This record gives sequence, structure tokens and C-alpha cells, in this order.
Amino acid sequence: MNYIFIMYLNFYVFALRQAQDERTIIQHLVDSKSNHNFNHSLMSNIQNHSIQTFLDNLASQSATPGGGSVAALMGAQGAALVSMVCNLTIGKPKFADVEAEMQSVLDKAETLRGQLIDLIQQDIDAFNRLIAQYALPKETEEEKAVRSEAIQSVLKEVTDVPMQCVRACAEIIRLSKVAAEMGNPNVVSDAGAALMAAYGALKISVLNVLINTVSIKDSSFVENKLSELAQATDGIDQQVEQIYQSVKAKL
Repeated sequence: MNYIFIMYLNFYVFALRQAQDERTIIQHLVDSKSNHNFNHSLMSNIQNHSIQTFLDNLASQSATPGGGSVAALMGAQGAALVSMVCNLTIGKPKFADVEAEMQSVLDKAETLRGQLIDLIQQDIDAFNRLIAQYALPKETEEEKAVRSEAIQSVLKEVTDVPMQCVRACAEIIRLSKVAAEMGNPNVVSDAGAALMAAYGALKISVLNVLINTVSIKDSSFVENKLSELAQATDGIDQQVEQIYQSVKAKL
């Protein structure tokens, strides 16, 4: 096991002690009157609403949107900034020698932007499904068993969404490096902004994967997710710092 995996495993063991608190919070969300009155028409298609509406709902007592949607949005913004650098480079004669590379970066960034935009809604939908499972009846032993199985199933879905965000943002970080090195130097700071947006989104998503695995009883699933997380983020902090310093040196 590498150092990062051991670090995540240690966090998991520590976080198990906090699991009861998390379940209490989720149960509070189930019981809260405000969360029984979700604006489902808004949350069912959040992409079509304004930034102001998103932020108002983010600031409200509603369980969704939350940190997972914020991470996906931040990652999408990072991808969009990479695309901007590419679009301000491609087609200019002075950058003809890097045009093919920048076109490739643009295509990848746009694919990632689409994936992350989808993850904004997927995070909302997954967490709402989780809240619904916690609201299932639990009077009899049979009901408790059905409820527990349903919660465990959806918890895995809820964990997969931020894991997808981690992988996408790690790729955006790598693309931002190319954009900073080969792109139009007039927008190198925007390549740096792409880097930091993706990095922030990745870090949020790491936290979300970790907190979600706390309540999952399937130890094999948890171990696999922690290993996958460690692999996806191995060396990322050092990589981000190097790119950031490289961008600063170009200003």
C-alpha cells in the first residue's frame, strides 16, 4: 500500500467515529420540514437556471445542491477556462506550430466540461435518492432490513459521483499544464485559474468520497474506492504547485 492509500485508510478509521453524527444529520434532513418541500422542478434541471438561483438554493436549508454540485461546477469552470486558452491560441499564425496540440487539448477539455456539467445534476439526484431511502419506514425488523439495504445501495452511487469528479478534475489539471506551456501567453493567468478551479474541485470531491465511505458497510467496496482515490490523486499536490509556480513565472 502506498503512503496516500494509508493516509486515506487512516482517515476512514478515524471518520468511522463520526458516522453516527453523519447519520444523525441525514436523519435531520429527512425530518426537516424544509427538506420535504424541495423545489423538484428546479432541482430536476439545475443547468437551466441562473447563477443567482443556484447560489440561493445552495445557501438555503435544502440538502441539495451541496458541496458535490459545487465541485462539479468548479471543475466545469476549470475545463471551460482551458478551452478559452485554446480558443485564443488556435487559428493565430504565431501559434501555428502548437495548433494541433491545442486542438487536442480543446477537444478533451470540452468533453470533460460536458461530463462535469452532468455531474452537477447527478450529485443532486443521488443525494435526493439517499434522503428518500432514509425516509423509508423502520418500524419492523423487515422494514429495517429493507431500509438498510436500500441505504447501502444508494450510498455507493453517492460515492461514485465525486469519484468521477476526482478523475475528471485530475485530467483538467494535466490539460491546464499544456495550456499554460503552449497557449497564448496573454491568457496564461487563465490557464492558472483553470488549474486552481480544478484543484479546488478535486479536493472537495476527495472529501466527499471519504465522508460517504464512512457509512458503507461493504469493506471491499470501501477499500477499492480508497485505493482508486489514492491512485487518482497520487502526486497531484506537487504537480499543482509546480504548474502554479510555472504560471507565476510567466506573468
